[in-house]
Amino acid sequence: MADSSNKSPCFEKVLESYLNRRAFIRSGAAAAVAAVSGCAKDGAALEGASLTKTKAEAKKSGTTPGVGSSLSFNELAHGLDKNFAVAEGYDHQVLISWGDALFADAPEFDAQRQSEASQLQQFGYNNDFIAFVPLPYGSKRSDRGLLVVNHEYTSPSMMFPGSPSAADVSLEQAQIEIAAHGLSIIEIKKQAGQWHVDKTSSYNRRITPQTPMIISGAASASSRLQTLISKDGIHTLGTYGNCAGGLTPWGTILTAEENVDAYFHGDIKHQPEAENYQRFVSRTGVKAWANYFPRWNLDKNPNELLHVGWVVEIDPYDPGSKPKKRTSLGRFKHEGCNVYINADKHVVAYSGDDQAFEYIYKFVSKNKYDEHNRQANLDLLDEGSLYVARFDASGKLHWLPLTYGQGPLTEKNGFSSQADVLIDARKAGDLVGATPMDRPEDVDVNPVNGRVYAMLTNNSRRKHDQLDAANPRAHNANGQIIEFWPEGGDHTKTEFNWDLMLLAGKPGEVATSYHADISENGWLSCPDNCAFDQLGNLWIATDGAEKSGIADGVWATEVNGPNRALTKRFLRTPIGAELCGPFFTPDDENFFVSVQHPGGGSSFDKPTTRWPDFDSAVPPRPSVLVITKQGGGRVGS
Repeated sequence: MADSSNKSPCFEKVLESYLNRRAFIRSGAAAAVAAVSGCAKDGAALEGASLTKTKAEAKKSGTTPGVGSSLSFNELAHGLDKNFAVAEGYDHQVLISWGDALFADAPEFDAQRQSEASQLQQFGYNNDFIAFVPLPYGSKRSDRGLLVVNHEYTSPSMMFPGSPSAADVSLEQAQIEIAAHGLSIIEIKKQAGQWHVDKTSSYNRRITPQTPMIISGAASASSRLQTLISKDGIHTLGTYGNCAGGLTPWGTILTAEENVDAYFHGDIKHQPEAENYQRFVSRTGVKAWANYFPRWNLDKNPNELLHVGWVVEIDPYDPGSKPKKRTSLGRFKHEGCNVYINADKHVVAYSGDDQAFEYIYKFVSKNKYDEHNRQANLDLLDEGSLYVARFDASGKLHWLPLTYGQGPLTEKNGFSSQADVLIDARKAGDLVGATPMDRPEDVDVNPVNGRVYAMLTNNSRRKHDQLDAANPRAHNANGQIIEFWPEGGDHTKTEFNWDLMLLAGKPGEVATSYHADISENGWLSCPDNCAFDQLGNLWIATDGAEKSGIADGVWATEVNGPNRALTKRFLRTPIGAELCGPFFTPDDENFFVSVQHPGGGSSFDKPTTRWPDFDSAVPPRPSVLVITKQGGGRVGS
């Protein structure tokens, strides 16, 4: 856990200052301050306070909440059952599921007869991030394109008969698991209102933990990256633990390596990289891979863990290209990475480190984007400056440079190069005084208003004496969404403004901040991934809402005007599942989503759901779906 010594000694003063400057929070402010007053007494946090504008205040201000909304769909009710559900007037199609064939000669899925060879030709497990890129490159088509999908992790107890634990799989099962990780790239086409996978496409590709890759950027060739599989610290193999990601304006995919430490065995305290590993690792020994492959055994291959925890850039339009690990974006547990082209054509990339008390980062490219020269853009993420965020109670966000030789990032503190700063990004963030956040997940820029929105999913470990204005609730089980932006729209600036978009959770049970007209089905818990439609509406996917008694799913809200933070439930997942990877086609008429780990927490033989097949011989299968409006039209209308 990051050091919290830079926190205010009394949160009451921070909260009072913060509430006073917020225009849309009025009702319950006194109760909120009262709840934390006397931080010298018991440090009680915001518990049950209402932080929403009242309907009376809305009327007084001349606005009419809910009227004229661009999100006019009929809201779906909360629920939790074996099925997938979407708002009335919308259809959902299961496009592809774990084990489905990707190639014309690939075998069909057979849960009882799995093999490494077959899995390498089939759709991987636990689909997460989704990106749709039109075909041909440069077009705006919404009926033909490439779908790129992350496969974050495997669950042997749900994959294999007998439900083995992750630590007890056989060699053959471990090989199948490895083959089920990484990414799938598939060509898809829409015909007569239905989407189809083109198994004959030359673009179709599986990327796995065994795929040859290049380590690029400022940490490339560092002696710290020399391993059994990489004598030069440049050439490496594969990617895994791929959570969310991003799509660049030049048509490449950014896939983020997140919880990679779980794949390794070994005593981290007695490794050459002990300091790094103790700061980075939250758990080891979860997977059995190291039992069969020394690559994942730190006692035999001590630096291998430094090869993961990066953002990987993949060109889906070139099936023969080698993916590149962009080390200049820093090494941590990336949830995703999203790119924005600044007015001066510098590339700005935002990313969150998805662990409790970790940080939000920004990268600014050295060179500029050229919309007329795709080739010139392909390595823009290799050179530039990395920053980490500090959120002040005054409403200012300061981007602190993570540059070798500046401030505390010197040899005195163990840094001998920029490579060291990037490899030890978390340590660097600690030293410069970044704000420890409540699990930063997706961080993305709204294409309409140019503001950045970060999903902070939860942090039950935050205590009363660790509160700050950006993370104002102790034992935060529900999360919040934070918004930040530069004056004048220049994202290369090092000073931004920030605000809280909403505080999630069930109103009345915890302190929440929504629009006053929030319905009984509009509240959400644990925001995780997000997407924006062409109108700038925010679509929020959740992971963890089941702990509050409701299914995970997607909610949508406007971010400006009288309907700001008026979240509406659009869809919900089957029991045990989370919702990932929301992504729109360019015309907003097709909405792709990932249903990950349906039936999670149960077993292969006795699952809580058999979605989507509902076949007694088939376990629940993670799947990608596409949502369309009946009769056609914009999703959300």
